[in-house]
Amino acid sequence: MKMPARFRTHCPYCKKHTEHKVERVKPAKASSMTRIARQKKRQSGIGNSGKFSKVPGGDKPTKRIHLRYRCGECGKAHVRKCFRAAKFELVESQ
Repeated sequence: MKMPARFRTHCPYCKKHTEHKVERVKPAKASSMTRIARQKKRQSGIGNSGKFSKVPGGDKPTKRIHLRYRCGECGKAHVRKCFRAAKFELVESQ
């Protein structure tokens, strides 16, 4: 999917349509001690591992694209709901 690197859209801070610059953001790393990790740690010991004995599946065919939209007027950035795409490219228009 190709998307323009700059385009006019609504800024929730200025409350009007201004030119925004699109930045791709890496998603935050998950915590090492999530709920499921704590469950797994508690389970280790003698006996059947239950739901943790299953072989994990592979990666999904598409990844979520996280974008940040930065307003050219006020300089503040906002995010929108991320979407899935197999390929993603920001295109600089002339």
